[in-house]
Amino acid sequence: MKKKIESSQVENEMLPEYDFTGQKGVRGKYHEAYRQGHTVRIHEADGAVSIHYFTLEDGAVMLEPDVRKYFPTSESVNKTLRSLIAIAPTKSDYTIS
Repeated sequence: MKKKIESSQVENEMLPEYDFTGQKGVRGKYHEAYRQGHTVRIHEADGAVSIHYFTLEDGAVMLEPDVRKYFPTSESVNKTLRSLIAIAPTKSDYTIS
């Protein structure tokens, strides 16, 4: 039987049954390694194992969590960067005549 989850619990990051207060975990412990690439092994029911290796694609950018709060989509990131590009000075702006 599934527990009914109230809307206030959905808003919280962790449900009450996940108590990590006694743990000594480190946030982001594998963050850099993940950015370098990671391997996923899929164990099939017939005993076969398929291995997939993932890396960030060329041009891909990984946003930090605090930035992701403000820019949740590619479109929002691109729109903001384009507006910054439009107001950024160019090399010719610094030329002395």
